Amino acid sequence: MSDLNPRREIDANDVAAFLRRHPDFLADFPDLAMNLKLPREQGASTSLASYQLDVLRDKTRALTRRLQELIEVAQENEQLMARVHGFTLSLMRAGSLGDTLARVVATLTEDFHTDFVRMALFRPVEGFQADWLRIAPREARDWGAFAEFFVKNEPLCGRINADKLEFLFGQHASQVRSAVLIPIRDRGLLAIGSHDPNRFHPGMGTIFLKLIADSVDVALGRFDG
Repeated sequence: MSDLNPRREIDANDVAAFLRRHPDFLADFPDLAMNLKLPREQGASTSLASYQLDVLRDKTRALTRRLQELIEVAQENEQLMARVHGFTLSLMRAGSLGDTLARVVATLTEDFHTDFVRMALFRPVEGFQADWLRIAPREARDWGAFAEFFVKNEPLCGRINADKLEFLFGQHASQVRSAVLIPIRDRGLLAIGSHDPNRFHPGMGTIFLKLIADSVDVALGRFDG
């Protein structure tokens, strides 16, 4: 069956339909392809070859921007991984449970540039106290607001409920505009707060937070018993 009906006059729609069905047609007629003119945004026209070149250039620029974004993300992740590695090594050098906890808070504050860091544990640390340490038995009412958090056993990022903030950050609760809560298996949690409401948000990645949690759990486990 013919692509075009010979019984009526061929119009622009017929030509367009034919070219759509035969995308390789212009490859057989390079002189025709070179003479075609395509409209530009500003009313001028250009050859098909020039138009295709412009399209390729636009795609190249877009890919270059995307590649640069990926490189920047990779560099940031590399730096963050180095910090997490240094954090883990620091905990492994601690000589006591109290020293371990102190290193957790100091390293997260200094190396990770955080505003507030709190440790909240189920069991007391013998002979050790600090204003950033919260101790409450697992069955205590203070943990009631955290029931769902411990069931999910996943980092919680973003704006935290006032009751949770009050327990963790006390008099500084009103200054915490965003926070991260990281469960520490069978021990309690680690809380990091920020003045910046956008520093921590629900859509952020949690892989590094989980690595930190694992490091803290193993480091504290050295002094169990």
